[in-house]
Amino acid sequence: MTHELVTMLRPLLTAEVAAEAYASGAEPGDLEQAVWLRLLERLETDGPPHDVHDWLRGAVRSEGRRTRRALRLERPYPAEPVDDTARDPETLALAAARHRAVREAVRRLPGRCPRLMEALLSPKDLTYREIAGELGISQGSLGPERSRCLGCLRRLLASEVAAR
Repeated sequence: MTHELVTMLRPLLTAEVAAEAYASGAEPGDLEQAVWLRLLERLETDGPPHDVHDWLRGAVRSEGRRTRRALRLERPYPAEPVDDTARDPETLALAAARHRAVREAVRRLPGRCPRLMEALLSPKDLTYREIAGELGISQGSLGPERSRCLGCLRRLLASEVAAR
């Protein structure tokens, strides 16, 4: 039933939408899709309309009016919206200073920690297996070693922040 209804109404809907879309300021495809959706919703709740052709014409006009109202209420941005990822020079400079401070603190860590932390911070995004192979340690000891190194780094950075 639905397939036959769609096949029967498609030419009429295309013509009605072409006539209404320009006046409403809507894209013809968007308007057509909205009417198809309304028809499917109607079929689910109330079944097919008695006079399908009249219902379709009314639905196209109704969707056109709804689109005109929405377009009147919507206002475009005067400029492109601000990109949240872009930062001002001050923020970028502060972030770079923080990264330098962390890298400097990592270099002062004891034992294997500097190499381990550099591997973890690497832009290559190494896996634990690759890091363990690079450092010559077992993959199982990598997690506990990482925890100890992060604890040392935390203490080192906390004392530096407190000293400033």
